[in-house]
Amino acid sequence: MDAAHGPEVEPATPGPPLTWSFEMEQTLEERNKQLALKAFDTLFNRHDYDAAAPMWSEGYIQHSTHIGPGRKGLFERVRSFPATFRYENALAIADGDYVVLYGRFSGHGQPRPMIVANILRIEDGRLAEHWDVVQDEATAAESKSGLPMIGDRFSML
Repeated sequence: MDAAHGPEVEPATPGPPLTWSFEMEQTLEERNKQLALKAFDTLFNRHDYDAAAPMWSEGYIQHSTHIGPGRKGLFERVRSFPATFRYENALAIADGDYVVLYGRFSGHGQPRPMIVANILRIEDGRLAEHWDVVQDEATAAESKSGLPMIGDRFSML
């Protein structure tokens, strides 16, 4: 090239193709939510106690008044329910080591499903502590808003 246009530039040698990775490392909160959701599905829906046990710590603290102490108390309570016992999650929120799962427990032999906010503390990748707020699911006739408590339909019509 001449002086007016600058020096000639050598073409770049071909290298490996550029690739873009949009996968991001999961945050602590996302890992904790996934653990809690997997643990609930494994225990309450699949009733797989062997697979669920490692997800709850041996020193698990249970603050619920209707469940016996520890992991053993929780598993015994779940075993006492019919095989139809299920958990349907509607919302998962995490803040650091705490996860709140808001959902519906059904198939437990009671007249109505239970709507529960489960508050879980995660420690060393396992569920370590649990609190809950429980209420019966409102029927369509009882709902002041006209809307179901979870999802887009009432579970009891």
